[in-house]
Amino acid sequence: MNLTVDVISDVICPWCYIGKRRLEKAIAAQQHEVRVHWLPFQLNPSMPKEGIDRREYRTRKFGSWERSLQLENRVIEVGKAEGIHFAFDRIERTPNTVDAHRLIWLADKQGVQDAVVESLFRAYFIEGRDIGDRQTLIDVAVHAGLDREQAEAVLNSDEGMDAIKEAGEMAQRFRVEGVPFFIVNGKVTLSGAQPQDAFLDAFRQVGGSD
Repeated sequence: MNLTVDVISDVICPWCYIGKRRLEKAIAAQQHEVRVHWLPFQLNPSMPKEGIDRREYRTRKFGSWERSLQLENRVIEVGKAEGIHFAFDRIERTPNTVDAHRLIWLADKQGVQDAVVESLFRAYFIEGRDIGDRQTLIDVAVHAGLDREQAEAVLNSDEGMDAIKEAGEMAQRFRVEGVPFFIVNGKVTLSGAQPQDAFLDAFRQVGGSD
């Protein structure tokens, strides 16, 4: 049987990147076709359009810069085990992710969604690029296979905003309190960057075992 995994995620969530790697390992470890569909979630829905200085944002969120660094060090270690080399020191701004989510929505229509999601994670977490900057965002997405003219047209319109609203309603139905959040065949859910075995177990629960 075919399996579908809806992933509710934000591109500035490091655990979402880690969760992506673990899901990929689980998919590679079994024989069924798995379609992964990325859905938008805004960790910071009230984020200014231009974003915020990252040190200021993290200090405000976690109480101190030292506490922020402690949390980052943990993520760095976990990331290494998954082949992700987080470079938080390169990130200068925490961006607004609405436009990134709209391009991910467009990428789904063009059949390059996973590549665009991967590119955005890499651009932000490894290269330290400001994916809230429209030109940077478009360049990253186009490099991953998105059509430039269509990307520009979407960002110059309101396209994709309905998809963000619908995903928000879906997140409420499933009582999503944090991301990443995975929904397998609309039935089995997993919250957080679960290990490979948890995904394999979820696949079996919906009848995807060999």
